[in-house]
Amino acid sequence: MMKKKGLGRGLSALLDEPAADITARDSASAQQRPMGGTTLLSVAHIEPNPFQPRAHFSEEALSELAQSIRELGVIQPVTVRRMGYDRYQLISGERRFRASQLAGLTEVPAYVRVANDEAMLEMALVENIQREELDPIEVAVSFQRLIDEVSLTQERLSEKVGKDRATVSNYLRLLKLQPEVQMGLRNRSIGMGHARALITITDPARQVALFHKIVESQLSVRQVEDLARELTPVPGIARATGAPKPRLDKALSQRLSERLLVKTTVKQDSVGKGTIEISFKSKEELERLLAMIG
Repeated sequence: MMKKKGLGRGLSALLDEPAADITARDSASAQQRPMGGTTLLSVAHIEPNPFQPRAHFSEEALSELAQSIRELGVIQPVTVRRMGYDRYQLISGERRFRASQLAGLTEVPAYVRVANDEAMLEMALVENIQREELDPIEVAVSFQRLIDEVSLTQERLSEKVGKDRATVSNYLRLLKLQPEVQMGLRNRSIGMGHARALITITDPARQVALFHKIVESQLSVRQVEDLARELTPVPGIARATGAPKPRLDKALSQRLSERLLVKTTVKQDSVGKGTIEISFKSKEELERLLAMIG
């Protein structure tokens, strides 16, 4: 009895077969392109990858690569998927493809693969994370897209990109930074160490303020960590350690008591936030206080 081909292997196995690519039959020339092998493709027949996670390419770096390609050729082929009618779409290698165009090449070596959109996105993201010098935010966005759009767990993601789970988690946390801080990380105004310290500051205004201080004063990571701890005090820590009440609090309490003619207590933390407690003995006294404050 003949075994039915492909049954029981799942959709992904079928999609990876050349026979499953209906566009391969759209033209005689397309049929001649080897699946899984390397071939020369016309640059004019290749379109960019819409799932490309890298948003910025250094013009200087592209020019240097283009010069290398003029002298040595494209050493590592790009990877494409067939779109039909002798049209192809980049899966990975956009930097090499752009540099090849800049070098004036009319053909580039390419691996031809079959991939649905989800598989294409996964391959493009993983290839970029592993091979390209993405900035930390681009890496974080790529990780998040793999989780959201390809339904990968952090554990599975760490395996695919060859990084431990803690590293993946640290990159994902960068997306919690304020947009201005993320831009600073992208343009290298601050480093990953600075960013990890800033994440602990949940107040947006204070996070951005400290970011500006880092840039202006060229603070070290250790200095930022110390400042971040001051900006995020642990509740009750002063009482637990028996820290003395600041003299300023006592002086302010005395001044306010003399002004309002009732007992008041002023409490402040290390960054100036605090509370004022006002004591009163009767409804009449409360009404008098409210009138004074109002």
